[in-house]
Amino acid sequence: MKKDELYYKLALSRVDGIGPVKYKKLMEQFTTAEEIFATSIKQLKSIAGLSESNANAIKSFTDFSLIERELDFAKQHDIQVLDYAHPNYPRRLRHCADSPSVLFYKGTEDLNQQKVVSIIGTRSFTEYGRRVCEELVEGLKLYNVTVVSGLAFGIDAIAHKACIRAGLPTIGVVAHGLDTMYPAAHRNLSKEMMQHGGVLSEYYAGTNADKGNFPARNRIVAGMSDATIIIETDRRGGSMITAEIAYSYNRDVFCVPGRITDAKSNGCNDLIKSLKAQMVTNVDDIAGSLGWVQQKKPKLSQRHLFVELSANESMIVDLLKVNASMHIDALCANTALNSSALASSLLSLEMQHIIRVMPGKLVSLLD
Repeated sequence: MKKDELYYKLALSRVDGIGPVKYKKLMEQFTTAEEIFATSIKQLKSIAGLSESNANAIKSFTDFSLIERELDFAKQHDIQVLDYAHPNYPRRLRHCADSPSVLFYKGTEDLNQQKVVSIIGTRSFTEYGRRVCEELVEGLKLYNVTVVSGLAFGIDAIAHKACIRAGLPTIGVVAHGLDTMYPAAHRNLSKEMMQHGGVLSEYYAGTNADKGNFPARNRIVAGMSDATIIIETDRRGGSMITAEIAYSYNRDVFCVPGRITDAKSNGCNDLIKSLKAQMVTNVDDIAGSLGWVQQKKPKLSQRHLFVELSANESMIVDLLKVNASMHIDALCANTALNSSALASSLLSLEMQHIIRVMPGKLVSLLD
């Protein structure tokens, strides 16, 4: 059976030594990826300027069964396979020299919306960081913005959840295949996001969230956005890596300032001081710098006085009415819910803006 062009593009992207730069160069010089595999080593060297080892790697590639498995998996799970030339491939990312040859995407949101920003930050956030993140997302709602982040603990998850509550599309970029979720605690959140945005990866199914994958993931977060907004980070870590990548891509970088005595604000303060980032105190700073025009008029809103809760949700709320805050382990013990049911109920309550999950896994009712 004749294979289609996507099959050969995926195969080319899996050849040892053929990274994104060489992949793109080959696709510019040949009509199809299938033609590349049919070309002799001598022609690959003379036409494309490949080394002997690169040309041999293409001609000796045999792992086509992996390509078939990946395409079957994508079809079964409604995953879009976006090669570099696909119209749905993020156009902002396409202009980055090291952008992935192929992406895997599951979701409902167009990756090429008019306004896209990334919001990132520390995993061990403060109450100040949480509040600023939620307020910025609420402000972004006035401009019809799509928000990208890394689906990690901390500021990433706060941003994603705030977007869902605000009705903003949000994209999570992960450092593993789409057959799993890391951290596992965000499995329910990722499913919710697939209905209000999506989850994106450059990794094949079966790829674990290895440490080395995260810096590579960060270039996608930075590259597919008009600007990167950083809310709380120390001088080292993934957020600082992403900021440097965004700066190297000539993208706007915004940082929320913090107290000079607060370690979690050291990275943001340093980026502002070095002029690699602009200081942001509200959404108008971002909109003004990027030249946005407000798309929606702010509406007065109030929380629902009467909310229909499930039995499990009601049980959690009743406990929190008696206790100012409770640890997740204490909630688990007092409700007799298993960890999965508790996580699902907490996420639902958080989406309804009834509770907040604070640092240290403490849960409290919103005022």
